[in-house]
Amino acid sequence: MCVYDKKSLKAEEFINDEEIKATLKYADENKDNTELIDKIIEKAKLRKGLDHREASVLLACENEDRLKEIYALAEQIKKDFYGDRIVMFAPLYLSNYCVNGCVYCPYHAKNKHICRKKLTQEEVKNEVIALQDMGHKRLAIESGEDPVNNPIEYILDCIKTIYSIKHKNGAIRRVNVNIAATTVENYRRLKEAGIGTYILFQETYNKESYELLHPTGPKHNYAYHTEAMDRAMQGGIDDVGIGVLFGLELYRYELAGILMHAEHLEAVHGVGPHTISVPRIKRADDIDPDTFDNGIDDETFAKIVAIIRIAVPYTGMIISTRESKSVREKVLRLGVSQISGGSRTSVGGYVEPEPEQDNSAQFDVSDQRSLDEVVKWLMELGYIPSFCTACYREGRTGDRFMTLCKNGQIQNCCHPNALMTLKEYLMDYADEDTKAVGDKLIEQELEKIPNEKVRKIAAEHIADIAENNKRDFRF
Repeated sequence: MCVYDKKSLKAEEFINDEEIKATLKYADENKDNTELIDKIIEKAKLRKGLDHREASVLLACENEDRLKEIYALAEQIKKDFYGDRIVMFAPLYLSNYCVNGCVYCPYHAKNKHICRKKLTQEEVKNEVIALQDMGHKRLAIESGEDPVNNPIEYILDCIKTIYSIKHKNGAIRRVNVNIAATTVENYRRLKEAGIGTYILFQETYNKESYELLHPTGPKHNYAYHTEAMDRAMQGGIDDVGIGVLFGLELYRYELAGILMHAEHLEAVHGVGPHTISVPRIKRADDIDPDTFDNGIDDETFAKIVAIIRIAVPYTGMIISTRESKSVREKVLRLGVSQISGGSRTSVGGYVEPEPEQDNSAQFDVSDQRSLDEVVKWLMELGYIPSFCTACYREGRTGDRFMTLCKNGQIQNCCHPNALMTLKEYLMDYADEDTKAVGDKLIEQELEKIPNEKVRKIAAEHIADIAENNKRDFRF
């Protein structure tokens, strides 16, 4: 039997099945223990986070008054750490060739009717220009696992191509990478290529379920996959993003697992995950989500987001276009700090819509609005859409970012940076209605910058963007 040890580098010790089961038992026993729940909420108010047992008790709690308090606290912590900024990004699918047998993903090797595609470097260039013309500055590149079709050299070539393209006022300033678990050496090469965050979803932390869901291919190896973030950090990547695919396994098990993973990274490397993603399984080519009987409703999903926010207050939280407009609106308030907009989940889907018979998408998109529609919607809700990538390029990554974030200082540069990048977007890509809403928002938000010197410089830079066609200012 493996013993739980968050400082261990062995997957079955830092994500320990017996510890998770004991945690869920503890949560069941204390879900009506209002004295304990109140103590946990009081601890959460210190903004230092909660451990997986404390968070699991709150997840099991069904007391309406306590839940209202949890949601209100999540909303306040979100504002304290991230303000009203929402970081914008888009996925770019490079290839859907894959050798794995994942039963929940249409890219699985046995799927013979999905259209297999791999972008050439010229096609990558065209996709990036299309994304730049939408206004995007930050991409998350995605690829199936196939050592022949998608070797690390191909991924590195694509990153180089993406960074090389300057079109009109457009530029992709940061490439985040979501590819299969790999070696320390390959992570070192990704770091040298200038990536932002390395992202890898666990799918499920339950080892038994994991192995059933990944019956064939290199992804079947639970330990190798689960220990990937440690290898990434050993390779010099100090910003990593974790996530689970809710619906594959019991959600309470997954919440405990993902928080244990965060605790492990903090204990071993001194820095927790830069982001946590919370996708839910969706319909896709030859994949019916009803096949999986652990799906969660929207209320439970919102509760999970709120509890992750108060348990890991410093981490960014990501939600994609898997979710509908209404669900995204609800969870933005409770903790989400990054969203995609105008997304395509097919290979080569940005240059022109993919014919239905050539479907290469990984999942169906629920929120199909354009980036400009999403930007306007966010601003009308009172949020600041941010295209900022300054922290990566100023070296504020890993423990340096987390230190600033945990003490609240990150907002001293993030707020003005968000306003300046929003002004760039408004000048170069927005329609007239969006521009009018955005200019009014920027004027209001400039007044909220507490430091007079910073406020003055930000206002000058925003004027330079509008009047002198200058770009890429950053604090």
